[in-house]
Amino acid sequence: MSLSTQSISSLRQQLTSGDIQPSDILDSLAESITSQNDSIGAYLSHDLDAAKQEANQADLSQPLGGIPIAIKDNINVKDQPCTCGSKFLDGAYQSPYDATVISKLRAAGAIPFGRANMDEFAMGSTTENSALGSTCNPNDITRAPGGSSGGSAAAVASQTAIAALGSDTGGSIRQPASHCGVVGLKPSYGRVSRYGLVAFASSLDQIGPLTQNVEDAALILNAISGYDSSDSTSLAQDVPDFTQGLDQGVAGMKLGLPKEYFGEGIDPSVREQVDQAIAGLESAGAEMVEISLPHTEYAVATYYIIAPAEASSNLSRFDGVRYGNRVDQPDDILDLYRRSREQGFGPEVKRRIILGTYVLSSGYYDAYYNRAQKVRTLIRQDFQNAYQNVDAILSPVTPSAAPLLGSDRDNPLQQYLADIYTLSANLAGICGISVPCGKVTSESGSQLPVGLQILGPHMGEQKLLQIARAAEIQAGN
Repeated sequence: MSLSTQSISSLRQQLTSGDIQPSDILDSLAESITSQNDSIGAYLSHDLDAAKQEANQADLSQPLGGIPIAIKDNINVKDQPCTCGSKFLDGAYQSPYDATVISKLRAAGAIPFGRANMDEFAMGSTTENSALGSTCNPNDITRAPGGSSGGSAAAVASQTAIAALGSDTGGSIRQPASHCGVVGLKPSYGRVSRYGLVAFASSLDQIGPLTQNVEDAALILNAISGYDSSDSTSLAQDVPDFTQGLDQGVAGMKLGLPKEYFGEGIDPSVREQVDQAIAGLESAGAEMVEISLPHTEYAVATYYIIAPAEASSNLSRFDGVRYGNRVDQPDDILDLYRRSREQGFGPEVKRRIILGTYVLSSGYYDAYYNRAQKVRTLIRQDFQNAYQNVDAILSPVTPSAAPLLGSDRDNPLQQYLADIYTLSANLAGICGISVPCGKVTSESGSQLPVGLQILGPHMGEQKLLQIARAAEIQAGN
């Protein structure tokens, strides 16, 4: 069996026994990348020599000692490019520092290896918005892998990565994990430091792992969690061992089924797979409880006011002056700003900047942004009320399986609506995970993965992972 196909725990056993060395894993991954990346496009770049130098220093006694992990290209790794999938930074920026999650991975013995493709500045749900080339779904290369962490999900699914880090602002870990058939975990807001993550929407962004299985997700979460004084939103809470209790099952738990997430709009074949996963958890001893999240209908509108507003503010730093690409011979400073941003940003980024600037502008702030923040509070309260009666919430991740590449390229509203089941978790700051639960057959006959979404209360990752492991077992994974 190729080393690139194995889980973290399996590789760790071989590393600690001395049967293999970290460089052997890197060689196996590099071979897989060479054979597959031209057709899938999961990676923007990878530096095997630098990774091998780091592997020689890896502490194999640490929990992730010797394990290579792919990194979404909006997370800073010292001396590596960080393009955010944008022309603005491509070839013009090399990170001078490590993000906190990278420092924590290295402290745990892991080796950052490869820059994973993404929608430009994490704005998109297909990875077609990358200015540096699209990524294909390894299950069917005519299909999108999801986004914005599509490169990370595709790398794990194609077994060109053992595991990967992504970021989730409105579903950008969970949605591509569902489409590609891997595990994708969005931690609670404040659980993992955002320092060194290029910000899209600061009150929504969260870094998390994409892995082959639930145990691997727990291992990585152990490493990257914890308070960080460099991130003012990081919470000073104890970090439990998330691998403990994974196999304790769900007997006696109450799991909520929100009626708003099981109405019209779900593809019947996707609904069938999700229903089977729910039935499996019920047979394992969980009690299913119908619940209501009454403000769900306002979630998409609320998100697409708050997220673009924060993006408009965060992306103002990309002005062609401090770093990144800039135009030649501008007429004046305003011309420098205007043309650098016009040429550097893609259509979706421009769309969201314009929308965000509009809702923050004088005369519209109260009507849009301020009102959206009030509705966000109501959405958060919906979840808080639900968790008084249930341990976690189950739902689909997306209304349909992976779409054909290009099918929604000219219909951004359709892409926005596809986030209906994922973005509320970001608005509420809770944790969520996508676990593969089955496959559906496409029109061409390919098998497309479907994920079950499990949503837990804020800082409830330990029980969330326990439920996810039970779902994984019921699905036969």
